[in-house]
Amino acid sequence: QEVLGEDKLMAILKERELKIYWGTATTGKPHVAYFVPMSKIADFLKAGCEVTILFADLHAYLDNMKAPWELLELRTRYYENVIKAMLESIGVPLEKLKFVRGTDYQLSKEYTLDVYRLSSVVTQHDAKKAGAEVVKQVEHPLLSGLLYPGLQALDEEYLKVDAQFGGVDQRKIFTFAEKYLPSLGYAKRVHLMNPMVPGLTGSKMSSSEEDSKIDLLDRKEDVKKKLKKAFCEPGNVENNGVLSFIKHVLFPLKSEFVVLREEKWGGNKTYTAYEALEKDFAEQVVHPGDLKNSVEVALNKLLDPIREKFNSPELKKLTDAAYPNPSKAKPAEKGTKNSEPENVVPSRLDIRVGKVISVEKHPDADSLYVEKIDVGEPEPRTVVSGLVQFVPKEQLQDRLVVLLCNLKPQKMRGVESQGMVLCASSVGEPRQVEPLDPPAGCCAGERVYVEGYEGGEPDDELKPKKKVFEKLQADFRVSEDCVAQWKQRNFLTKLGRVSCKSLKGGSIS
Repeated sequence: QEVLGEDKLMAILKERELKIYWGTATTGKPHVAYFVPMSKIADFLKAGCEVTILFADLHAYLDNMKAPWELLELRTRYYENVIKAMLESIGVPLEKLKFVRGTDYQLSKEYTLDVYRLSSVVTQHDAKKAGAEVVKQVEHPLLSGLLYPGLQALDEEYLKVDAQFGGVDQRKIFTFAEKYLPSLGYAKRVHLMNPMVPGLTGSKMSSSEEDSKIDLLDRKEDVKKKLKKAFCEPGNVENNGVLSFIKHVLFPLKSEFVVLREEKWGGNKTYTAYEALEKDFAEQVVHPGDLKNSVEVALNKLLDPIREKFNSPELKKLTDAAYPNPSKAKPAEKGTKNSEPENVVPSRLDIRVGKVISVEKHPDADSLYVEKIDVGEPEPRTVVSGLVQFVPKEQLQDRLVVLLCNLKPQKMRGVESQGMVLCASSVGEPRQVEPLDPPAGCCAGERVYVEGYEGGEPDDELKPKKKVFEKLQADFRVSEDCVAQWKQRNFLTKLGRVSCKSLKGGSIS
């Protein structure tokens, strides 16, 4: 999508082949958007480049401890196996690649001294700005996040490359490296950037947002389920994660895309240019259902060899160890209370950021509002909330809220409510109620999850008799710094913590 330092690139190529590296922090499980850099790595190899792949294990720990120290080695081994399986899936010869782990050289005396040298010239402002789109942004950032961009800059020197390749979300780190490496006497490198693939919900595909991504090891039924729920409105080519996946992943790998459909709808059609497919979709010649089914078939062909490789007992064991399931709590010993039933975990709740589009008084109930709330679906949801005496109508209009989306729809005084706005409530009297606030900058439809329970699929619909929400909600609280929590674990989006304005120590319902 973009190149910084093209003149230098062309000058090097007149003399020799380019040395380039691509790095990945070993945090959450790689997902299908990783095929974008993989296909470009294949291009680099075909062009004769010397390519190094860096498994940035130390970066994974520094980025707000996304990978705990005790899991660092296991996750690095998982990444190494899954990236190699991806490359084999698209026919990339591994013998032409060099694989390096960050801790192989980042703990050396020389590298450590350079980290200190760099920290003596980098301003806090520049370090924070450089990591803004890559390092997890939280209200009280750790010092480690400020070190992250400096380490990535130094990697270019210690890997002895001419260029670094990464997503456009890395651009600020790349310009940071260009500014500061010369201050240590090191050469400025070339930077090449691939586009970021929107997720299935329309925002960036992210490891921490379960519904936005398809994991490389997802079962075929999981792929079908996620694609079925994906945003793909007829004729709409904007923020369409399904179309974007075809454009940035499937077309570059195969140079064509086949839309599969029944003869009565025109039969199969092969597209050799993405623009033609987008035009037909915009004009509703191609139906979203046919598009999703065709992507499902093409994607499963890419994933089948990876699934097969990870079906071995050794790699199954590695996957479970690197990404332990927090819901599989050990049963309590005999004679003690089991504090958390195995299947009642926060990941079963489908909680999303919503934007209130309209607010009206309920026609038959003075204490109820009827709201239309956008949660990233083709149509807004109708939600009935008992907030009239607590929140003025104008304070709800156009604001972001936190919505529980998988309760069974229920009629409230004749109007069906398709969700519940989660609010903080005061402990004492008079009762005060405040809707929970997602972090600024969130988009409608973004997943809200509980820290440590990022994985796992929410139930399609919570069964009222099982009382899953009620059991979990008993441990919902607002902390002393107004952060929403379950058992002292924060409610989070990819942009940070969910909070309320003032009701410290309150309950959430």
